[in-house]
Amino acid sequence: MAAVVAATALKGRGARNARVLRGILAGATANKASHNRIRALQSHSSPEGKEEPEPLSPELEYIPRKRGKNPMKAVGLAWYSLYTRTWLGYLFYRQQLRRARNRYPKGHSKTQPRLFNGVKVLPIPVLSDNYSYLIIDTQAQLAVAVDPSDPRAVQASIEKEGVTLVAILCTHKHWDHSGGNRDLSRRHRDCRVYGSPQDGIPYLTHPLCHQDVVSVGRLQIRALATPGHTQGHLVYLLDGEPYKGPSCLFSGDLLFLSGCGRTFEGNAETMLSSLDTVLGLGDDTLLWPGHEYAEENLGFAGVVEPENLARERKMQWVQRQRMERKGTCPSTLGEERSYNPFLRTHCLELQEALGPGPGPTGDDDYSRAQLLEELRRLKDMHKSK
Repeated sequence: MAAVVAATALKGRGARNARVLRGILAGATANKASHNRIRALQSHSSPEGKEEPEPLSPELEYIPRKRGKNPMKAVGLAWYSLYTRTWLGYLFYRQQLRRARNRYPKGHSKTQPRLFNGVKVLPIPVLSDNYSYLIIDTQAQLAVAVDPSDPRAVQASIEKEGVTLVAILCTHKHWDHSGGNRDLSRRHRDCRVYGSPQDGIPYLTHPLCHQDVVSVGRLQIRALATPGHTQGHLVYLLDGEPYKGPSCLFSGDLLFLSGCGRTFEGNAETMLSSLDTVLGLGDDTLLWPGHEYAEENLGFAGVVEPENLARERKMQWVQRQRMERKGTCPSTLGEERSYNPFLRTHCLELQEALGPGPGPTGDDDYSRAQLLEELRRLKDMHKSK
């Protein structure tokens, strides 16, 4: 019955779109791929000649971890306003923080730092699925924290590493990214709090604009304006040139592994422009997202592009990681281009899967912004099953 209602609601959007939505409502997920696609995957060789991962053993059943409540899931405008503009939102964040500390005393995921010629990136699992980060100049023993939502967990990492916290980079105002600003800035008196002045970042001391650079020791970190999720959302790009390593993108809630953030304070055109800003970066740039959403996002990507072998391979790897509660970051922007549907609105395959028209020259085809908006709508329905 639900599928019939969905198909009726989509009248005028095209039969393909209706089939995608019926698949979502029927609980279609990427880990139920057909045996034919798995055999095709096993025989497929990567362009680099790397050995492909073995599929999951048929004796193993992957059971997704039950996630904690996400305060931004399926919210209405009234709740969003309360969450972001009143102390009720802060009190709700504190409640979520207490629950997550009790449920995950060592963090929701096991993570591994990356070390590049004297620069260390340390992911810190916080709340039910967030990530904070420490970026460390190991020679100067100076650290920068990105989105330190649990000050206790971040402080523990600072003490373990034996470093001095000199800066906080906040991607946006939501409490699950900015909630630790007060405690950490009070504890570390010389610590500066960076972020967008348009976003109401709590305890902001140093406003940033697009292309501003924050320098800490050998660390050169550029702020890029990426509005859409919030009006003043910023992402931060650690330049790899000073330490002869890969650049690192700390994307907050703009971009996740195989996903993107919801558009709370913008429109599809705004979000598309922000995603295109990221697309202009190099393929070897490491992506460090604000949440552990990999399994869910790849499941949705499998609904809209079921024959995408790059997505299939990544999903197998992610399932293995999550079976052992291991984190899935970082990925690379090169990988994301191959399977993240929100970065593939220019691809004919995706346009054909969702668009109502006969092809790229049809008068009623989606623009890229319209396609992004439709992807976001379908993703929200997939997420709320």
